[in-house]
Amino acid sequence: MLKRRTKGEAFFDLFNNFGMLIVCFLTIYPIWYVLINAFNDGQDAMRGGIYWWPRIFSLENFVAVFQSSGIMTAMGITVAKTLIGVVVHVLFTAMVAYALSRKGLIFGKFYIFMGTVTLFFGGGLIPTFLLIKDLHMLDSFLVYIIPAMFSFFDLIIFMTFFREIPEGLEEAARIDGANDWAIFFRVVLPVSMPVIATISLFHGVYQWNDYFTALIYVNNTDLHPIQTYLYRVVAQSSSNQMLAQIPSGVTKSVTSQSIKMATMVVTTAPIVFVYPFLQRYFVKGMMIGSIKG
Repeated sequence: MLKRRTKGEAFFDLFNNFGMLIVCFLTIYPIWYVLINAFNDGQDAMRGGIYWWPRIFSLENFVAVFQSSGIMTAMGITVAKTLIGVVVHVLFTAMVAYALSRKGLIFGKFYIFMGTVTLFFGGGLIPTFLLIKDLHMLDSFLVYIIPAMFSFFDLIIFMTFFREIPEGLEEAARIDGANDWAIFFRVVLPVSMPVIATISLFHGVYQWNDYFTALIYVNNTDLHPIQTYLYRVVAQSSSNQMLAQIPSGVTKSVTSQSIKMATMVVTTAPIVFVYPFLQRYFVKGMMIGSIKG
């Protein structure tokens, strides 16, 4: 028989549900507010009073955004650095993690110790900037890829997974004459797709959302990703420059504020649509290696 809940338990559940509804509302409403203002007529939105749905529906804000050549260039840079960055990061981090996960690696424990230190202490912004400058990566697309090639946090996830792979798989491959490279690419990686998907999602979200790298290391606006472009539109006067670029027939109902709202929607929509379908990999990634048997 089901145990009857006491009044205290029922009140506690009711309080929790009410509290979570408030949290959900406070989380979702700012996104909804930007969305409805982006789809509202710009001149009408300046009157205020738009809280729940567009008062005068209009797509001209988005027409104005997409008629700016800068946003398409920024979107291309973002897609390129996300795809290339994910492939390079996953491959390089997995290679290092595989080496450190093998028993008998000379100075293996020392490497792990030094990597653990980097989780708590960093060189700081100025030394990092000087290093990037000495490597001639200022105003270069490589600044998005090479500094982000390796993450010790991701290495720990990879190592934990690799250590659970049965040693018999590698021994069988060695009997067949495979060397370390062949074992890694033909045996280890094919059975590691869950952790590869997890790390790919981790790093893909980072690459898509990263605006700070371009803000510090890239002065050439043609190399700015979409998030840095959004920063310029929201925090600076780029929205007024966009208004100057679009045809006069469109600007009758478009304002700098509506341009900002529409740009926010355009820059965040791709990752918002993709994230819910891949969110389960975050849970799997955090649980890898935590439960055996």
